[in-house]
This record gives sequence, structure tokens and C-alpha cells, in this order.
Amino acid sequence: MSASVVVGLDVGGTSTRATVVTTTGERLGTGRAGGGNPTSHGADRAAAELRTALHAALAGTDPAGVTAGVIGLAGAGRLLADPAGRDAFDRAWHDVGLHCPYTVHSDALIAYASGSPDPDGTVLIAGTGAIAARVRGLRLDRVADGHGWLLGDAGSGFWLGREAVRRVLADLDRAHRPGPLGVRVLTELLGHAEIAPRPRDTVDALVQAVTRRPPVELARLAPLVVDAARRDEPTAVALVGEAAGHLAESASRIRPPGATEPLVLGGGLLTGDTPLASALQAELRRRWPEAPLRRAGDGAAAAAWLAARDLPGVTDPEALHGLLVDPGLPLL
Repeated sequence: MSASVVVGLDVGGTSTRATVVTTTGERLGTGRAGGGNPTSHGADRAAAELRTALHAALAGTDPAGVTAGVIGLAGAGRLLADPAGRDAFDRAWHDVGLHCPYTVHSDALIAYASGSPDPDGTVLIAGTGAIAARVRGLRLDRVADGHGWLLGDAGSGFWLGREAVRRVLADLDRAHRPGPLGVRVLTELLGHAEIAPRPRDTVDALVQAVTRRPPVELARLAPLVVDAARRDEPTAVALVGEAAGHLAESASRIRPPGATEPLVLGGGLLTGDTPLASALQAELRRRWPEAPLRRAGDGAAAAAWLAARDLPGVTDPEALHGLLVDPGLPLL
């Protein structure tokens, strides 16, 4: 039987990536565009980025020959519940010549599939926000956190940034000079690290600097915490340890003790070589010592794999995963 052609897309807030592959594991094309999340950018702009990424990925491929597609998207449920948003995506799909059906999945499921072909497991993601999800039969089963900056996202980039500011405020309340991390936070937010003769004046200036901007922008302080933890700065090391504990606790809400299914780690704070990733890995091994730990990989390729795995002629989905997706290496 001849190979089928499928499309996978990983649509995020900062970029949209598309991949065209065959069910024998051949990559035919890739495309990249700007952020395509309809929740943050609006449906029309998101659809335009989708169209751009698809057009580039399909260069040299007859779109009429594409059999199936999967779109991975944060807030997939909101898109599916919004007729106008779904219509915009449908138009973008058809504008590039695609007539096959496509399925929309949560970015959490795509992240899991980018790290493991196992049908059952858990994914834990920490970037600006944080979420844990249990996967059953390659479908989301249960979800923990992901509640947003106001009510949750414990252990996320936002959480690290907010807690770093809170530590500075506590030092100033005590009339203590902030440590190295606090100095960097003050400099980032105020442009300098000078403490006023009356420390409360610096407190007020810091609070105003934070509250004048969207709260989620505190996530931009997370790299400062991570870098300071690499230098063994005590406050940063403590924050990273607390964040790892929060993330592991979120996973424990949906994952039973002693579970042996894979744990996939996704998001910028967990896929790189960061102190938070190391601290979390240690905590997860303590709680689930028999479970393999894997990094999330290529989301667009994982979406394409999900589109291909149930098609006629695909007899070994796990082998196809190894061909299409850069599998998350075991975290040693």
C-alpha cells in the first residue's frame, strides 16, 4: 500500500509550526509563522498565521493528496466551542488547498505525544504558566492546575517572577538590603537597585512598576531566578526548590503513587538544562521511581504522528513515532 501524507501543526502564542510527512516516516516539508493562538491573538490573525505556516510546509506537495491533519493548540476547547473561530481555521485550511478533515487537540496532548508514543502517561508543562495532564489512550483524561496566574500556575515562570518580587518586598519591609537576586529584580523593574532612605518609598515604586503592567509579564523575571540559582544564590535556590515541589504536587493530583507510565516534561523551564528541571526530576524520581522521564520534543511532528497513527497501512505506530518525532531522551 502506498504511503499517505498527513499534516501536523503546533500552534502557540509566539510561533506556529507546520510539518508535512508520510506514513512511512518521510518529511516532505516544514513551515513556520508567528503566534497563532486565537485566544491571545484573535481568530482572524491566528488563522492567517496558520495559513502562512501551512503554505510554506506544503511547498512541493500537492495538498489534494493530504489525507489527514492534526492541529495542536492551547485552548483547543475554546476554539471548538467558537463557531467564528472554527470557521476562520476552516477557511485557512481550505485556502491552501487542503480538503481532508483535521482534528484539534490540546497543546498538552501534543506535548505528551512529542515525548512518548505510549498511550498512557502524564505530561507536566512549565513555561509562563503550568499544567499537568493525565493521558489515557492518547486522549486527555484528567488535568490539574493550568488555572491561570490569579488562581494557580504554581511553579510556573509567572510564579517564579512573582515570588522573586515578593522576597524583595519582604526584605525592604524588614529594612534589609536585598541579596543578589533582589538587586537584579530591582534593576529589571526600576532601572536601578538603589534603596531610598525611607525603604517604603522603594516598596511603593516597586509595587507601582509591577501593577502598571499586565500581571503575567512577571514571567519575564523567571530567567533571572534560574540564572541566580545556577550561581547558588540562596533565595533563588529556595524558590526553585519550592517551584519543583508545586509542580510535583500538581502531578500527584492526577497521577497515583507508584505509577510506572511515562512522565513527559514540557515547556521552556523543564526541557532545557535548568536548575528547576533538575530539581523537579529529582522530586519526580522520589515519588515515581519506576517511571521513565522524558523531554517533550517536536510538537508539529507529534501532531503529524497523531494524524497518521490510525490510518490504514500504519501497522507499527511506535516505530513511526521513532521516525517522525525526535523522541524525548530519558532524563538521566
